[in-house]
Amino acid sequence: MPDLLLELRSEEIPARMQRKAAGDLKKLVTDALVERGLTYEGAREYWTPRRLTLDIRGLNARSADVREEKKGPRTDANEKAIEGFLRGAGLNDISEAQVVSDPKKGDFYIAIINKPGRPAEEIIAEVMPGIIRSFPWPKSMRSGPASMPKGSSYAGIEGKGSESLRWVRPLQSIVCLFGPEHDETQVIPFVIDGIVAGNVTYGHRFHAPGPITVRRFEDYVSSLEKAKVMLDADRRKDVILHDAKDLAFANGLELVEDEGLLEEVSGLVEWPQVLMGTFEEDYLQIPAEIIRLTIKTNQKCFVTRNQGAEEGLSNRFILISNIEASDGGKEIIHGNGKVVRARLSDARHFWNRDQGDLPDLETLQDSAAKFGLDLKKPLDQRMAKLDALNVTFHAKLGSQGERVTRIRELAKALAPVVGADASLVDRAVVLAKADLRTEAVGEFPELQGLMGRKYAALQGENESVAAAIEDHYKPQGPSDRLPADKVAITVALADKLDTLVGFWAIDEKPTGSKDPFALRRAALGVVRILLERNVRLPLLSVVKDPDLLSFFHDRLKVYLRDLGARYDLIDAVLTPESDDLLMIARRVEALTAFITGEDGKNLLAGTKRATQLLAAEEKKGTVVANSVSEELLKLDAEKALYAAIKTASADAAKAVEAEDFRSAMQALSTLRAPVDKFFEDVLVNDEDAAIRANRLALLKAIREVTGTVADFSKITG
Repeated sequence: MPDLLLELRSEEIPARMQRKAAGDLKKLVTDALVERGLTYEGAREYWTPRRLTLDIRGLNARSADVREEKKGPRTDANEKAIEGFLRGAGLNDISEAQVVSDPKKGDFYIAIINKPGRPAEEIIAEVMPGIIRSFPWPKSMRSGPASMPKGSSYAGIEGKGSESLRWVRPLQSIVCLFGPEHDETQVIPFVIDGIVAGNVTYGHRFHAPGPITVRRFEDYVSSLEKAKVMLDADRRKDVILHDAKDLAFANGLELVEDEGLLEEVSGLVEWPQVLMGTFEEDYLQIPAEIIRLTIKTNQKCFVTRNQGAEEGLSNRFILISNIEASDGGKEIIHGNGKVVRARLSDARHFWNRDQGDLPDLETLQDSAAKFGLDLKKPLDQRMAKLDALNVTFHAKLGSQGERVTRIRELAKALAPVVGADASLVDRAVVLAKADLRTEAVGEFPELQGLMGRKYAALQGENESVAAAIEDHYKPQGPSDRLPADKVAITVALADKLDTLVGFWAIDEKPTGSKDPFALRRAALGVVRILLERNVRLPLLSVVKDPDLLSFFHDRLKVYLRDLGARYDLIDAVLTPESDDLLMIARRVEALTAFITGEDGKNLLAGTKRATQLLAAEEKKGTVVANSVSEELLKLDAEKALYAAIKTASADAAKAVEAEDFRSAMQALSTLRAPVDKFFEDVLVNDEDAAIRANRLALLKAIREVTGTVADFSKITG
């Protein structure tokens, strides 16, 4: 079966966009081909700073023929109905339709529509321009002659103005080859703004800038490798990591690994070359975190430390070059070293300024009294200054000082819930934002919290307070670590909940893909802390707003689904009023274990049958009694079911009250056999109205007892 090779080559794509863009390309292309009747055996995406590549294997040579039956009106239908049928089916005359007889509906027309398959080449050429033109880049630009105003032209290319192609960076060439594994391939030459898809690509910008003619994926990869382009991004990451570790080890050092930086630098080079630079040891007097962030942010370089050392850094750094230099990289190392030293000099200046930049204490007395600050301590002074200067948090939500006051009150209420020392929590909240007034944080916002912890340690604060100052910002994403200390957990919850409550109050909620204040991240952080740190918090006691609670429910669903929970089981235990997220998660866990077992599956089937019968009667307006009359139970099966319901109801309610959801599910499992036997032996719609009503009440009892743990009607399967 034929294969498809697609390459979109452009100017440098920002590293942060590459992986997602390659994944988007794969999905868009494969979805479009499948929608048009083509299937494939496998597909894989690749990317470098200058290209997105897609390798699709085992693609059908043509789409399958399709036979459709389009049902029409009855043969005795009026003329307009028949005319509409002919137009919809693409028929010229009713004689082209067939007549089908149905015992209930009579004779009616059907149209047999045969759609022949199409060559894959035709389909590919059809879908590619639209995919490329509508590609979902976060940011894009127009370029080239086609971006000229309409009516103008250059080199035979007509200007399209605002209708011209938008791409992340100027698109330069397209490769699109299709054909079998061993025979000749063919170019599928679609055109986009004067760029014609062909079989020519280009290698490394400096080492091999000439054209390369390719036929299929294997020689494409080998040709690029010879032209100093390593196509596989994961391989580039592996090469960078291992070469960096080896180079560090050879110099008696070890690499300080950084997965985010590794991902970024692998997207900056097509032919990675690992080199080592140095800076003066005097700069090591700066806190290690500032050194690391300075070198990472400004030069995209890794730092090193002495072998076996857990803290501190060495004065050598690892840089990744995209050029295999003839001098062994000496000039590259020299140039990077100059920049690193200049940036470290700035960082040292900020650090020293922060050490000696003490404010006028007299102007801070009111803030000191307000927050109980000790103006002999530098971090206390900075918090007092933060409040005295009315540093704005948000125009509608007041200053940072006012925000600290709100968080302080909220944290006071949360401390007993978490089990944290209230006095330490209060001290941590008061100091949590103080480092925002340091020049180090002003230059490197990523240091907020971390610098506060360092200052707190220097002035002798309790270890839990210092940890909370750093960790109250966490987690800042689904993979970020959580605060561990109870004081830090409390402050982190208070900080995030204040943010969410505040922005909901001023109606600044996330909309679609826009979330400028990272409120989804804050809500997910609350969800993760509550669930992973086993915190029981009734959210409505804090957030008040049902709409905000619904927002938490959405984040909880995302979190649980990522852990593998089924969406229907989440919906089965979640109600609009459910505000104890930890208990919701435990219910889902117990329900998942139960419903995947044999008892659970069978009980689900029986419960659904009962619910459907009951719903049908209720829809008719039948009023079903709330209780079952034992005197009207005539058959052994219904008597046994009623006895089982009473026992299961009591046991399940007791287990739910004890928050033992697995035992509650176990109690429900005892209903399996009685429910099955009931539907085997008992006719619900008995001729005697009283018996029939009583049996409906029995079905209602089934629904109610299972409803103590979940709404079984929402479970699929």
